[in-house]
Amino acid sequence: MAEPREQVSARLRERLDAAVDAGDPVNVAQEVKHVLQDTLRCDALSLPDRYRGTRADTYARRLLYRDPSGRYTIVVMAWGAGQRTALHDHAGIWCVECVVDGQMEVTQYDLVSNSEDRYQFAERTRVHAGRGSAGCLIPPFEYHVLSNLAEQPSITMHVYGGEMDHCHVFEPAGDGSYRRHTKALAYHD
Repeated sequence: MAEPREQVSARLRERLDAAVDAGDPVNVAQEVKHVLQDTLRCDALSLPDRYRGTRADTYARRLLYRDPSGRYTIVVMAWGAGQRTALHDHAGIWCVECVVDGQMEVTQYDLVSNSEDRYQFAERTRVHAGRGSAGCLIPPFEYHVLSNLAEQPSITMHVYGGEMDHCHVFEPAGDGSYRRHTKALAYHD
């Protein structure tokens, strides 16, 4: 298997390197979003087949590139029909999510309140996203659910502001509130 660095073109790395130096997280995320959308619009992204394979048990999460300075990582996710995440956050890390192939639904939530171990959320937006659509998640506005709407696999690319090795998952408590659990994240294959 090739080193992750070799899987990403030098041009894309250069553009992302410049984007993550754009200052505050809002500017960084907007610049990264522009880079990803432009890369897809120009058909300048070629993913090896191993990044496109789905799993029956969950969406596949594969590392494509890790910046040697630790400023960002690029993760490719392959989604089988109907696969989705739980309501989750990114544990304080900014992220840009982009649809490479297929159709995804992104539902964003606002945290309304929390007390002790109970959290209340309100749905803010629901977006149907196709190839080239991208969105930014910037803490504290990072609560969301991703769902594959297509009957076939969908592929997404996620650029995180560091290594995202865990997140917080919010599970319904049965009374309209949610309980938060920390979920360790790993890469597949």
